[in-house]
Amino acid sequence: MSILQIIMIRFRRNRTLSALLLITSTAVAQAQLEPLNAGVSGVDEPGIDTTEREADSTVIYDAQFFAPYNPITANDMLDRIPGLSLDGADGSGRGLGTGGNVLIDGQRVAGKENSPRDQLDRISASDVERIEIIRDTSGNLDVRGAGQVINIVLSDSASRSSTQAELILRLNHDDTFEAGASLSLSRQIGRLQALFSLEATPNFENRETWETRLAPNGDIIGTLFETNIRDQDKFLFSNNMNYNSGPHRMQLNTQISNQSYPRPIRRDFVDFVGGEAVIRVEEEFIDNTEKNWEVGGDYVYRLDDDSRLQFLFIANEDVRDSVRERFASEPGDSTADLRKVLFIESNETTTERIVQGNYNFSLKESQSLRLGLERADTRLDSSLFIASAEGSEPPSDRFGGLSPLPALNNPGTEVQEIRYEGFAFHNWTLNARMNLESSLVYEASEISQRGTVRKIRDFDFLRPAVDYRFNITDNFQLRAAISRNVSQLSFANFAATANEDDRDRDADAGNPELVPEKEWKYSVEAEYRLPEDAAVFSVNVFHADIEDFIGRINATIDPRNPLSAVGNIGRAERRGITINASTRLSYWNMPDAIASLEVALFDSSATDPFLGTKQRVGSRGQADLEFRHDIPGLGLSYGMEYHYPFDGGYYEIDVTTITRNDNEPYLNLFVSRVFFDDITFRLESDNTLDDYRCRERRRFVGTTMDGTPRLTEDSCSSRFRRLILSVQTVF
Repeated sequence: MSILQIIMIRFRRNRTLSALLLITSTAVAQAQLEPLNAGVSGVDEPGIDTTEREADSTVIYDAQFFAPYNPITANDMLDRIPGLSLDGADGSGRGLGTGGNVLIDGQRVAGKENSPRDQLDRISASDVERIEIIRDTSGNLDVRGAGQVINIVLSDSASRSSTQAELILRLNHDDTFEAGASLSLSRQIGRLQALFSLEATPNFENRETWETRLAPNGDIIGTLFETNIRDQDKFLFSNNMNYNSGPHRMQLNTQISNQSYPRPIRRDFVDFVGGEAVIRVEEEFIDNTEKNWEVGGDYVYRLDDDSRLQFLFIANEDVRDSVRERFASEPGDSTADLRKVLFIESNETTTERIVQGNYNFSLKESQSLRLGLERADTRLDSSLFIASAEGSEPPSDRFGGLSPLPALNNPGTEVQEIRYEGFAFHNWTLNARMNLESSLVYEASEISQRGTVRKIRDFDFLRPAVDYRFNITDNFQLRAAISRNVSQLSFANFAATANEDDRDRDADAGNPELVPEKEWKYSVEAEYRLPEDAAVFSVNVFHADIEDFIGRINATIDPRNPLSAVGNIGRAERRGITINASTRLSYWNMPDAIASLEVALFDSSATDPFLGTKQRVGSRGQADLEFRHDIPGLGLSYGMEYHYPFDGGYYEIDVTTITRNDNEPYLNLFVSRVFFDDITFRLESDNTLDDYRCRERRRFVGTTMDGTPRLTEDSCSSRFRRLILSVQTVF
């Protein structure tokens, strides 16, 4: 059976997408197509080349276009382009993935933690020659599957150097003052390019929570006030080096970071017992260790016939350890010495070793093929130690002087996945207006688990995909895609883990039977770009059929101690529509102002394993409004970002609780000014509305399946607004 046959079988099963494509096809057939270059202008707007060449709808912004805005970084330049969305690769993907949608000099960054999104903040705007927005698929691209690819082209000179420095000052709502700084050095000597970056940035947070506890009849039975402080600073070193010589191209990236921090928590309870208020106090001291390193690189050799060989590798390690100690007072006595009542130590170390080789070549003038093989070795070493003052075992120094809880402890688990992946990508320029990319990926893996549970399982998956682009006119593009996706498992869910969300539950059970989610996803997107960079409008509709959806399942062994675990709950569906509009306000005589609006609406459903009812398994969506106005003559910029969530109808159902989370809208404001031609001062008001996160958690007698409510916790929390002053310069 061919790739196309497999996809068409799935396609026929989805009537919603079939109807949508039928309507779209009818509209396209009725549209009056314009000549290829009709409505295109690159003359009236200096620095922009919107020429849509044959089989190439790339939009180019030369560096001179951004000069009036005095940008400091490459990210500052992207802020002046309407309709852009960065999808830089992150560390949660499966293997090396498709690489996001950002290229630097035509190359993807061979990294996961060291992502392109972060690197753009380290590239000085003075080093950028042009920015290309690539809207068609192509066999020459190092990334695949993105609606649009952003290529940052750096200046090519025999010698180039720049240094970017930033000072960050931050004032929090509790009058805590922080300072940080970053320094990036970019050098080019002949064919060697190097970028070094050092960062020490503050990330302090003091979140306050108010909670009311209600009996089933609505009576108040207690209150809580909590302060939760994250005293964190992020230290990071990164290095990106490139070397080009004739047909050879080499890249090496490294990153080391340490984000360890203490987290003190204080809870002041008031319990109403027999008409009297009883006060008690809890304090927690949590020591978090978060650090990682990563090395990645690639080598490309271009042959005489313009085909190319490419080899990539990534090696990384991520450490997440924590020690939590809880101290509590006796009820009615908030001034007495606190006694230790809980000890939890959680340790997780994840490592990855990935290598990939691929060969890209032309089949004919309009077609190209990429063949490749990838091997990935992913490992997790974890342990969990829990002790309580109420345990029956003898106290142990290893458990903080408390009594171990054997049923919850996980003295050590190692999970390893060895995965092999073969892939083929075929790119076909059907004609001057149409492009088709099809792919087939086959992966085979073995997951082994050692520790309390010893288990070996084998998996294999076939992942076909098709991506079709049709440039109906120079400015109007239609995209349609069908893909089979497989999720990356979190190996931490294979063994017992500490619960960080519910203060009344210490741990969640492990699930060694967990398998990846599989989904068929169908999407259609239409994008319209107005001439002269005036505006971009797009609509995206998608539907996903999911097998082995991952949620919460009942893992109770002892009815006196209900437990849940992450597990596969069966089939699920997701669908949604995203509408984007980004426009320059030239019609209001503000050509240097950009307003962007995104509205996303989602729906989803799955059968809940606890209640046996259909439930939403995701959010309803959100609306985001962004505005930015540059006044080049004054070197002044100001703007805002407003986020409005569509909450409601989504409940997190667990073995003993049903929780609903609601978020308030948030607003961020900024104003910046360039002084002395090369120093930018930027003042931000972060979380200007003091937005709250509210939660209603219902607890039950026994389990949620029993259906007997015990109490309701109604709480809201906020970190309040903070002011951030940054000073940037390039020299």
